[in-house]
Amino acid sequence: MTTVEETAVLAPSAAPAAPGPKAATRRPTKLPGETPAFVPYLQALPLALILGFFLLVPIITIVVVSFWDYDFARVIPDFILTNYQDVLGSWVTWKTYLNTLKYTAIVWAITLSIGFTVAYFLAFYIRTATMQTVLFLVCTVPFLTSNIIRMISWIPFLGRNGLMNGFLQSIGLVDQPVEWLLYSDFAVVLAMVHLYTLFMVTPIFNSLVRIDRALIEAARDNGASAFQTLVHVVIPLAKPGIAIGSIFVVTLIMADFSTVQVMSGGQSASVALMMRNQMSLLQYPAAAANAVVLLVVVLLMVAAILRVVDIRKEL
Repeated sequence: MTTVEETAVLAPSAAPAAPGPKAATRRPTKLPGETPAFVPYLQALPLALILGFFLLVPIITIVVVSFWDYDFARVIPDFILTNYQDVLGSWVTWKTYLNTLKYTAIVWAITLSIGFTVAYFLAFYIRTATMQTVLFLVCTVPFLTSNIIRMISWIPFLGRNGLMNGFLQSIGLVDQPVEWLLYSDFAVVLAMVHLYTLFMVTPIFNSLVRIDRALIEAARDNGASAFQTLVHVVIPLAKPGIAIGSIFVVTLIMADFSTVQVMSGGQSASVALMMRNQMSLLQYPAAAANAVVLLVVVLLMVAAILRVVDIRKEL
């Protein structure tokens, strides 16, 4: 048996020493196998170089050239504001921008209506995923051909002696061919709607198929009508798809010049068509100034869309 003195002597050695404050919080500066801090930057470097070369460098070049001077045969490196004064101080330019915005607003509204209707039908009325995929691929079949071919295909249909006028005359609806079907604003809008509707259908469809059907059933169980369910449940949850589709359509329309040139017969103008004409006349600094202004306008429109719908938050 141990005595009291022996117990008192052995007790301190048996109890472990309490670590100090610094010893308790100390940890290795680098754990074994831990990735160094600079590795993520090295992984992102190739993509940053690609984006910088193919995106930032062309934009910077356009901005620099927009301040240069030019004559009938050459471009003169300089720093002048004449190009921007011509862009912002010309009523013709303002009228062209307003005409482009008119096309954008009309085509956006029509493509949104058609795109949402088609996407809603595919998402809620087609029960099987296989049939949804098949019908969606059917919608994409016309887009497997060139935009130019699909646009030009409207000319024999809408022309003075085209199929549409022949049909209207055969049923006695008109006595003579309708002139405004082709080479008019109507033809431009029709061709753009045909070209860009799919860019609205796809993102809206992706948003609608992700909606939990239990939310719709809950709305119906609480007495909501079909219209109330659409307005208060479906559309708010489809806002990210609507915003993405709107960005696609708006940017494509603002940069389109071939549709306006061909379908209007040269009777209408757009900003992109004006830049194309300036480049054909070797007026590259003036075209670059128009490109910078157009880029600012498009970015403001995209910012307005993102202001209404926070895509990153709602996806």
